[in-house]
Amino acid sequence: MKIKKGYRLRSLGKEYILVAEGLEASDASQMVSLNETAAFLWKAVEDKEFDAAMLTQILLDEYDVARETAEKDVAMLLQTWKEAHLIEE
Repeated sequence: MKIKKGYRLRSLGKEYILVAEGLEASDASQMVSLNETAAFLWKAVEDKEFDAAMLTQILLDEYDVARETAEKDVAMLLQTWKEAHLIEE
């Protein structure tokens, strides 16, 4: 999968939001807020092909977290991104 073009990650203090730009902005029905970890993953795979296993490994390399926890977190994050139409499969 890959992140759709037309979204820019912006920081607002300790929060992050995804802002639609260009043609995507006319179709955006919601603003997506990301926590620090989700924003870290977004930056890590921006402009790259990725899958759940890759995101999980990025989390494991960066944070002291159990694999099972990382896998669950990645699954929830990907579901959120899919529901918000932020990624292409």
